[in-house]
Amino acid sequence: MRLDKYLKVSRLIKRRTMAKEVAEQGRVKINGQTAKAGANVKEGDELEILFGQKHVTVRVDRLEESARKEEAGTMYTVTKEERIEQKEDF
Repeated sequence: MRLDKYLKVSRLIKRRTMAKEVAEQGRVKINGQTAKAGANVKEGDELEILFGQKHVTVRVDRLEESARKEEAGTMYTVTKEERIEQKEDF
């Protein structure tokens, strides 16, 4: 499954266009490698996503072509989540 579609279906990112933009900016890694929006995602892969001030690492548990909102959270397991402190420049 394409990375941008997985991010949207799993609801890690709400819109596919936003998922594509995030991937194209180099803010998503699959198994430690920076990934483009069209990269292939498989079960067992580890995704690292940089959301503004938050760095989230998830393990892909299931692939679904579509998922209801209640089921979307079962498609992955969050393995690490950390806030990134912003440094102030004066």
